[in-house]
Amino acid sequence: MQIAILLYDGFTALDAVGPYEVLVSLPDTQVHFVAETAGPVQTDTKALTIVATANLDDIPHPDMLVIPGGGEGTMQAAQNKRILDWVRSAHATARWTSSVCTGAFILGAAGLLQGVRATTHWASRDHLAQVGATCVPERYVQHGKIITAAGVSAGIDMALLLAANLAGEEWAQATQLALEYDPQPPFDTGAFDKAPDNVRDLVRTLMRARAEQNHAMQASRITTTSEGGLQS
Repeated sequence: MQIAILLYDGFTALDAVGPYEVLVSLPDTQVHFVAETAGPVQTDTKALTIVATANLDDIPHPDMLVIPGGGEGTMQAAQNKRILDWVRSAHATARWTSSVCTGAFILGAAGLLQGVRATTHWASRDHLAQVGATCVPERYVQHGKIITAAGVSAGIDMALLLAANLAGEEWAQATQLALEYDPQPPFDTGAFDKAPDNVRDLVRTLMRARAEQNHAMQASRITTTSEGGLQS
């Protein structure tokens, strides 16, 4: 079985690596990190790079695709015709199509969420209707062969559900134990409805600051490239 995890500049690392750690253990399975061009791909923090070992043309019809989310990079990927064409084509023959966090908006941009029950990061749920989806504020949501997960860490939960569907509940449970995935965080603020107002406000501030920083870095790279072109 071929599983393709899409990478693009600005994806969130755990959105991709969390499901990978679960799915890579499935029997008779190959998991590929794919991108427009094989090679290093930067995450949204710009502090981590993951190597895509295949390009989109190398894995045209995976049995499963996983679309991670991110910030500005995700919105750019959602406007990338080559990525969207690949997602549509891969979905047509895949057994499972999945997204984590704001990766749902790439599925939506590909036209795959029309009338579909779906979820995404809590900060973006209000926008799901713009891509035709019906928002369900759950940790993960299955609608036919499409499974969407909420923010970041929810991709692990989603991947365990996929593992159970593909290899049985016992295998999925064994994988969970092997990963020692037994969340016991020191705080009970992991869901929007549980967090106090001051924590919500701080998160919004931090998210805005990161978005502004990433936007500034993107603008700087464009300026540098333009200046380099003029010099040459």
